[in-house]
Amino acid sequence: MSLSLEELGWNEGFEKAFKPFYKKGWLPGRLIRDNKISYGALLKGGDELEVFMSGKVYHAAETNAELPAVGDWVAIDYGQEADEPMIRARLDRQTCFSRKVPGKSIEEQVIAANVDTVFVVTDAGTDLNLRRMERYFTLIARSSARPVVLVNRADLYSREENEEAAQQIRELSLDADVHITSAINEEGVGVVRRYLEVGKTITLVGSSGVGKSSIVNQLLGEEWQVTGEINEVSGKGRHTTTAREIVVLPEGGLLIDNPGIREVQMWTDEQTLYEQFADIDEISKECQFHDCKHGSDKGCAVREAVESERLDYLRYQGYLRLDDEIQELKAKRKKRQMTFERRTKRELRKVVRNKEDRDLMRKELRPSTGARVEDFED
Repeated sequence: MSLSLEELGWNEGFEKAFKPFYKKGWLPGRLIRDNKISYGALLKGGDELEVFMSGKVYHAAETNAELPAVGDWVAIDYGQEADEPMIRARLDRQTCFSRKVPGKSIEEQVIAANVDTVFVVTDAGTDLNLRRMERYFTLIARSSARPVVLVNRADLYSREENEEAAQQIRELSLDADVHITSAINEEGVGVVRRYLEVGKTITLVGSSGVGKSSIVNQLLGEEWQVTGEINEVSGKGRHTTTAREIVVLPEGGLLIDNPGIREVQMWTDEQTLYEQFADIDEISKECQFHDCKHGSDKGCAVREAVESERLDYLRYQGYLRLDDEIQELKAKRKKRQMTFERRTKRELRKVVRNKEDRDLMRKELRPSTGARVEDFED
């Protein structure tokens, strides 16, 4: 299947950014697979190529999130005939859906680079978690992608249960489209197709077993991911996607297929949080103090709204937890930056001292001896 760059997601912004690399003889490619040691890249025409990351790209990245990831556009150098094709540069991402790496690490994990629409797949039963959905909405807002929610597996629940779940989710975000679907009845794939456009990239995220793989299979028209029967105890499917990968869809558009997400940890800022909780942010303007933490502070309008039941208590608690996580993340990142700067200064002072010692030795050594400073180094 022959594909143009535009069909792979290329646009005027990427074309402008790539101009300096054309002069070096490098070609654009989109990363569709991370093989740990190498990457799979799609090129103009639809050919797939195995490429390797250059040392310069690796060392230029200050964090793992700055390294090339699935969905990125990169500059590829074919080199000499015997050389391996190398990634020489990564273009700036136009959107980036990411989260904090699970656990105690404070690293960012890129889930989908240059994605246009993020579909969150859930159901009206055991998987439904409004606090987790708030986290998804906050991360998607930061990414600049479009949020869509599929209340999937509708065939397992009553109409009332499905509609109630959908309404609860709609109340959390004015920007998100929410649809009730059933992957078994192929309703889910029909909804997803409405958002497909040539050159646009979508991704499906959510817990394991909520029907993502079934939707992907139906989009591709083949058994892309093996799906198993539903576990009667957990209500979950028995198989999940295990690796992140881009798939070109037959009807146009691209899909980043993701493994199930167990933890939705924050990687965002206060402003995005406030925008996603606009109702709480509006109430907070009535607080007595502008730096009110909405806890035990005197004259807190948010707490009063909760007590008078104008504001849902669980939403209020979810907001406080997210705010705490963001503040903690911010403090840890600042501490790490300070540690990095101190280490850099120590290394610089060491270099300066070594240079001063070398200069002093040069002055003290007699030219007649023919001795060099290098003779005294290990």
